[in-house]
Amino acid sequence: MDAEVGGPSNKRQKTYHFHQEWETDFFFASVKGKYVCLICSAKVAVGKKSNVERHFVTMHTNYEKNFPKGSRLRTQKVAELKAALQIQQSFFTQPANKANAATEASFKFANYLAKHKCTFTEGAVVKGAMALVAESVLKDFKNCPEIMSAISDVQLGANTMARRVSALSANVMGQLEKDLRICSFFSIQCDESVDASDTAQLALFARMVFEDFTNKEEFLTLLPLKSTTRGVDIYNEVKNYFVKTKIPLNKLVAVTTDGAPVMTGRHSGFVACCKADPDFPPLLHYHCIIHQQAICAKVMGFDHVMAPVVGIINSIRAKAKQHRMFKIFLEELSAAHGDLLLHTEIRWFSREKILRRFLSLLPEIKDFMRSRNEDIGQLCSISWLLDLAFLADDTEQLNTLNCELQGKGKTIADMISAVKTFKSKLNLFSEQVVKKKMHHFPSVTQMLTDNKASPELLNIDKYSSLLSRLKELFSDRFRDFERIEPCVMFMANPFMEVDVCELAEQMGELFNLNSCAMEMEIVSLQGDIQLKSRQSHTNFWSLVDYKEYSNLCKAALKVTSLFGSTYLCESAFSDMNFLKSKFRTRLTDEHLSDSIRVAVSSYTPDYRALVDGMQCQPSH
Repeated sequence: MDAEVGGPSNKRQKTYHFHQEWETDFFFASVKGKYVCLICSAKVAVGKKSNVERHFVTMHTNYEKNFPKGSRLRTQKVAELKAALQIQQSFFTQPANKANAATEASFKFANYLAKHKCTFTEGAVVKGAMALVAESVLKDFKNCPEIMSAISDVQLGANTMARRVSALSANVMGQLEKDLRICSFFSIQCDESVDASDTAQLALFARMVFEDFTNKEEFLTLLPLKSTTRGVDIYNEVKNYFVKTKIPLNKLVAVTTDGAPVMTGRHSGFVACCKADPDFPPLLHYHCIIHQQAICAKVMGFDHVMAPVVGIINSIRAKAKQHRMFKIFLEELSAAHGDLLLHTEIRWFSREKILRRFLSLLPEIKDFMRSRNEDIGQLCSISWLLDLAFLADDTEQLNTLNCELQGKGKTIADMISAVKTFKSKLNLFSEQVVKKKMHHFPSVTQMLTDNKASPELLNIDKYSSLLSRLKELFSDRFRDFERIEPCVMFMANPFMEVDVCELAEQMGELFNLNSCAMEMEIVSLQGDIQLKSRQSHTNFWSLVDYKEYSNLCKAALKVTSLFGSTYLCESAFSDMNFLKSKFRTRLTDEHLSDSIRVAVSSYTPDYRALVDGMQCQPSH
């Protein structure tokens, strides 16, 4: 036992260091920790002075005579031999560097390709185009052959692009998983759609919030649902994904869905299954605020306006010859637009856009229909035209709200504020319509002016009824968000007057926190003069002491992590339909998910790590 412990294997090895004077004394240089003879390129086994000197004296005695020690001639000879060694080394390293540069360029191009939702085969097309451009533009340059060779070395084939996108996706996913592990809390939004090959795809996005109250919104994954799409199927896929990627479920705060029964069903919906699973923490869940607003916009009625408008548009555009003649007619009259728009019920902005276009082309439509001996009696009815103008103005207000709710990075506070503002606008519109003041309905005002009509012709009862129906729908639809509105308002303005007990109870119930401790924290916070002087800071809660106000800070972090809509999922489905079109149905689920991740991710891939982790070869 003692012999083993004190044996040669445990003997401390001595470290030898290269001395600069050995270059001129013994014609030796240090290359990557090895001592190499400049004359014969031999290496010594142990880098100590006696071994270096012995090699020089025994193998190169003539150099001591021909190049005397300390002479200028000897210094020049050492410099020549060092330069020759460097040239020899670069001869072997240059191809490797060139291959590494070509591979890095291939990764960067694959990232660019994915960001623009291009197919994998387009890499080879671009490479050919680059070669043609370089050949024409750089033909008079001396280094044109070297440039052409460098372009040909870049690997841009279809299979290579597919592998590059997968590697980029894995690199980006690694960064995301790291952030999910270090973030304080996160929420998810999920929605389901069908791709071009009839596979149901479930999109997942996460909104992470960190200790400094910064946040990130990132794409998690696209989960294919091969058979049924019940709530339990969605739950199983999501749970398996979280377990497989080791995402910390205890940090999950809320789930935002599209409001479909499979998502929000009380007994067997996805959210119900998550709440029944002890691995999931207590969850908040919301029906997407944009979906609810779109549903409100669809039930306004006014079919006596929409049906004739859609009918006239379809009659003009139904037959190819008539459609061509109409466009020529508009061109001859130098109309504001070159064509009418078709109505698509599932598109959020469709109704307002077609009504606006129809109104702007109304004189031309009348003339065209008159030239074909078609009945235009309804288009000349002032009461119907006023209804058309009112509906156009009303849908424009709804579309403005929809635009305010869309976009990446929208906080739940922004969305609640937008909806509350719109409710106030509806109250104002109702009061003014009763008084026949149409200042906020420019199309109605313009229609009255153009037709020299009196405001007495306005159907006030019908307009008031429509606005009342909208107010009622908005009151019923957004009750989910009314529960957290007081908490969101307090986080936005922590020094507002509040009922401390009621607010603490609400936040404790919503976010599973100690309401009694929170009461004391609210009172202490509102009495803190130093914090009050900093309330205008853009990131106020990052200035609050986490230890002293732990419950309030947790609540603020959880509010910051909340999604208000499934906008990112809807945007990803647009990308999915573009990437996996009817011309590209063979795209696998893995490649589809990888392509979307690279396309929408805000992370920058680590190109150097990707290149260093593989054996680089130039293109064939």
